[in-house]
Amino acid sequence: MTTYKTDKKTALFLADGCEEIEALTVVDLLRRAGIPVTTVSVSERREVTSSHDVTILADALIEDLPFDEFDMLILPGGMPGTTNLGACRKLTDRVKEFAAEGKPVAAICAAPSILARLGILEGKKASCNPSVESILTEGGAILQHSPVTRDGEIITSRAMGTAALFGLEIVRYFLGNDTAENLRNTIILSA
Repeated sequence: MTTYKTDKKTALFLADGCEEIEALTVVDLLRRAGIPVTTVSVSERREVTSSHDVTILADALIEDLPFDEFDMLILPGGMPGTTNLGACRKLTDRVKEFAAEGKPVAAICAAPSILARLGILEGKKASCNPSVESILTEGGAILQHSPVTRDGEIITSRAMGTAALFGLEIVRYFLGNDTAENLRNTIILSA
């Protein structure tokens, strides 16, 4: 059973074709750290099938989500998961609102392209999968090649191989560097 160390709530969005490692690694690390995270399906069913045919049962449906109760929105990548997330108007509208209100948004792999297309990354440093770098630069982002980039309230990351670092950066955002580094040592992440 998870013991929460903060009342800040996060929502991680799942679409068919998502990259399961990017989604579930983040969920695992946030729960280990004691940060509430709700997995949310953007479709009409809680079952989501990842890009590698792993079925994930989301905690909630987007149509039922009380967005005002959440403090961060998290977008995993993968294809066609990123395309499916980007096609969900209810999600993209709320992501834009969160960013406009200065609330944190995090995206990994191809999902930062959603932020770029929404105009959220203009003038911001951001990392992403090489396959979507042109979308970020066209959206005015200052492209970074670091595994994880945080610019103000925006956290971005490159791909499946950086999922643990991405999750740890979200932990760092809410609970500070000491908690993130302790968790990093606990999971024996040396990179």
